Amino acid sequence: MPVSRTGRPPVQRAARPASPGIAGDNPLRRLRDRARKAWDRPLTAYYLILGGSMLITVLGLVMVYSASQITALQLSLPGSFFFRKQFLAALIGGALLFAASRMPVKLHRALAYPILAAAVFSMALVQVPGVGMSVNGNQNWISLGGSFQIQPSEFGKLALVLWGADLIARKQEKRLLTQWKHMLVPLVPVAFLLLGLIMLGGDMGTAIILTAILFGLLWLAGAPTRLFAGVLSVAGLIGVILIKTSPNRMARLACIGATEPKAGAADCWQAVHGIYALASGGIFGSGLGASVEKWGQLPEAHTDFIFAVTGEELGLAGTLSVLALFAALGYAGIRVAGRTEDPFVRYAAGGVTTWLIAQAVINIGAVLGLLPIAGVPLPLFSYGGSALLPTMFAVGLLIAFARDEPGARAALAMRQPRFGRKRSGGSRAERVSRRWNTMRRRASAARSSGER
Repeated sequence: MPVSRTGRPPVQRAARPASPGIAGDNPLRRLRDRARKAWDRPLTAYYLILGGSMLITVLGLVMVYSASQITALQLSLPGSFFFRKQFLAALIGGALLFAASRMPVKLHRALAYPILAAAVFSMALVQVPGVGMSVNGNQNWISLGGSFQIQPSEFGKLALVLWGADLIARKQEKRLLTQWKHMLVPLVPVAFLLLGLIMLGGDMGTAIILTAILFGLLWLAGAPTRLFAGVLSVAGLIGVILIKTSPNRMARLACIGATEPKAGAADCWQAVHGIYALASGGIFGSGLGASVEKWGQLPEAHTDFIFAVTGEELGLAGTLSVLALFAALGYAGIRVAGRTEDPFVRYAAGGVTTWLIAQAVINIGAVLGLLPIAGVPLPLFSYGGSALLPTMFAVGLLIAFARDEPGARAALAMRQPRFGRKRSGGSRAERVSRRWNTMRRRASAARSSGER
């Protein structure tokens, strides 16, 4: 044993325990902690909603241009015909999004009743002979002249979200939601009125989305399980009757999981060729614009089945990117609804999130062959100005609500613009004088320190 200079044995020092900082050097743990801090920032939901919606819209414009060229040429139209209409709708929708994101909550609540009245009137106007027009067997359109049409039922979704959120919020403020009659009336009768007007035109896909919004509002309002189950049972019974009495809907139901075209009424041509498009895309796709199925094989390639063309041209990477963007949008909407203390904001944010995610799930599920083809577009992505305008206004609502999250407004106020910063007050001569005095002080300080 070694001996120290004093003749005593050396002292054996105990090893120091690893500090928390050293344990935190694990790369996975650092990445997890960094991701958790990023998710907890006040502006996370704001950036997810704004960035996610813009990316979905831009990618949708690209895919509309790619998927609609062949259809336009088959109709003896310019190849960019549908793209130009969608781009114009995106510009108008962008203005609506910006306006909605800057409106105060009081103005949103004040718009609820006018939007509902306009939606009901226009949806009833569709059934007037000579005013309404039929597209693909559904009487849900009004012609605006030329090639421009509008589908009022798309604005019915926005009307139900705003009006339903305002109604439930006012009843919560008066503590009336503990009574089942105040929970249901007049929310459920008005929703059934909208559903009846939609079903008069035969558009069951839009009716399903409206039903999902109704259930989302009831769930957020804290409806009892028996009440929720009762409304769900009634809606389910009505849906079964409507499906059983329609050969077209029964044929769509029979095409779930189909992999080959069939003979007879349920030929499943659209569903099968949607699967073919996805299967031929591979990991990274055949390339933008190189789809084969859009050459007349896949019906509605730029509307209801644009996700299939995306899978064929951009592959699994492209489809997963679209799914990730919708997942981020849904997470941000749930976060906004969960963190707010304003009842109207909670119900409106939850209603919009239910609308967007339910519609995306129904559209993508139909393309994948997991759900019947409902004829609903992919939000912000598919061609259709009537669907794009109210959807972008609804996204503007989410952005406005995200700006009011705890700490978000203060964080936005603290941001300094990188370009175009405001200069200090005073005239130009005063600013030059202050700059010259600062330079003289720096020069005198340099001489006193011996610098040359």
